[in-house]
Amino acid sequence: MNILIINGPNLNLLGKREPEIYGNVTFEDYFSTLQAKSEVNLTYFQSNVEGEIINLLHASTADGIILNAGAYTHTSIAIRDAIASIHTPVVEVHISNLMQRESFRHESMLSAVCQGVIFGFGLMGYELAMHYFQKLNKG
Repeated sequence: MNILIINGPNLNLLGKREPEIYGNVTFEDYFSTLQAKSEVNLTYFQSNVEGEIINLLHASTADGIILNAGAYTHTSIAIRDAIASIHTPVVEVHISNLMQRESFRHESMLSAVCQGVIFGFGLMGYELAMHYFQKLNKG
């Protein structure tokens, strides 16, 4: 099973950016840990560019996609349309609890076209999404 993790804008700054919200671990360090305990083939892509995320969604041959679109979650109809246009299931993940944050973060443009949404569990949200895909694959 192949799972693709896509992180959007500013998530390249994990470990430095607002550690009180996002923690002090870089995503690269977390990804190494996740790979080590995973039974699936994981790949990771991060971009601050909306079009690159859309192109990757269109081109992906993964069995499942874990997407943290960052701030694009709340603004990108284009990413929403890309998710709706592909057959690969997508799980939306957010590190922080969006409902405890600013009101503009309470609405997701993406959730309605995703298989599900996981937020508020820190980096563990990625692992929870990975487990979902593993269970889905096993039937």
